Amino acid sequence: MKQPGDIVGKLSERGYRLTPQRLMILSAIENSDNHISAEEIYAQVVAKYPHINISTVYRTLELLKGLGLVTETDLGGGRFRYHPADKGHHHHLVCRECGAIIDLDESMLASLKDTLLREYKFIADLRHLAVFGRCVKCRK
Repeated sequence: MKQPGDIVGKLSERGYRLTPQRLMILSAIENSDNHISAEEIYAQVVAKYPHINISTVYRTLELLKGLGLVTETDLGGGRFRYHPADKGHHHHLVCRECGAIIDLDESMLASLKDTLLREYKFIADLRHLAVFGRCVKCRK
């Protein structure tokens, strides 16, 4: 498992403490291949550090989100999921029936962003977005 890197460096240069718990949380986020929930992070960390509280995970996620180091996306199921901001912006199509998640390239929403600016004088933040519907398998 690789060690947390980019986020750790950014926190350190901004003067934030790098406690063992915070480092394990960062490692779980950076080593996840997909978006990860607070509960999934907690399960990974508590296995190595049984004295951690889930509130520590939530506080760390709020800090990282506030600093723009992670993105938070509602992919359904009542849980927010987190992703390192430096791993790029992308969007998701989420099937309400089977739960399939299909990645959607950011360029697909460029015309929407342009239209919102032109027609409504609104600058949309479309860095990480989930669109809910039904996939082709469930439409049948």
